[in-house]
Amino acid sequence: MKISLIEENRKRTVQNDVICKIRDLVNTRNLEFGDKLPSERFMSEKFEVNRNQIREAIRRLEFFGVLKSKAQSGTILNVGLIGFNAIINEIVSLDIPTFKQLVETRITIELKTVCLAAERRSEEDLQKIHSALHSLKLKLISGEDHLEDDLLFHIEIAKASKNNALLTFMLLITPSILAIYDKDTVCEGDKVTSEIKKHEDVYLAIKSKNVKLAKKMMKEHFVKLSQHLEGV
Repeated sequence: MKISLIEENRKRTVQNDVICKIRDLVNTRNLEFGDKLPSERFMSEKFEVNRNQIREAIRRLEFFGVLKSKAQSGTILNVGLIGFNAIINEIVSLDIPTFKQLVETRITIELKTVCLAAERRSEEDLQKIHSALHSLKLKLISGEDHLEDDLLFHIEIAKASKNNALLTFMLLITPSILAIYDKDTVCEGDKVTSEIKKHEDVYLAIKSKNVKLAKKMMKEHFVKLSQHLEGV
């Protein structure tokens, strides 16, 4: 099920509000590096939000490194108060990336992951990429919605790169691309055989462990999308 931009903006607004309340609570209590935050239950009641919203806000702050959760110890401040406030201000001021920004990031990441995948892939990795390719081909031939299968093919390539940081970035931007991509017509008019061949060429380059060819095939795969972005 696709997530609408309106819903995503609403969730981000609520989450930012919770984050600001956590910031204010930390400042009121003058917490410093290593100090423990109040319990999720306490914050949920104080902020009048459910505990899931508290957990989501904490997870986001953990991602940015300002909080750290320890088993049986709760959540602690992972930076000093000055740094905490500065980072929180940056976090809540971040806008949701545009479709163009998301896709530019995706292309940049994928040109690197496909090179690493061609260099580092195992036989098991290759089998998973091929399986994802097969599923994608079936959807294309039958005329079914193939967007998620397409992105899963690219995620398998990212896994084969053996770089968890690159894979993490791919997984972070994928839901947002899924939410927006179907509203655009960047791939409209592509013939099924042409679309299949572009993916097969990438796969075969990875299979042959030809790094330069893999990058070239991925660039060609993104030609139409890159041209579309130039007009956005």
